[in-house]
Amino acid sequence: MTNGESPMAAQMPADEHDRVIHVLLAVGDRHLLGSDSPPQKYVAPKGLWISIHVDSPAEARRIFDAFADNGTVHMAFEKTFWAAGGFGMCVDRYGTPWMINCEKGD
Repeated sequence: MTNGESPMAAQMPADEHDRVIHVLLAVGDRHLLGSDSPPQKYVAPKGLWISIHVDSPAEARRIFDAFADNGTVHMAFEKTFWAAGGFGMCVDRYGTPWMINCEKGD
């Protein structure tokens, strides 16, 4: 939901209507919640990576490709000695660093 879609839209500056006030990212039966930071308070994440572990190589690839789209790939998604289904690291277009891991192979 964006600020412009919320009941508070009339109280928000017009240039902030496209910012996210609430988002839920479902990964299997797990959920990550988030929102945009006000532009004057935003600081890009440093010193951390958010790691997502899934059981399906196809789902892991889909998630990685979505985050890597218009972002920066730090480690291409591929099979590793610990992840038969694949592992990759990227920073998404918004500056959030992600690690996608799938231990199970096909």
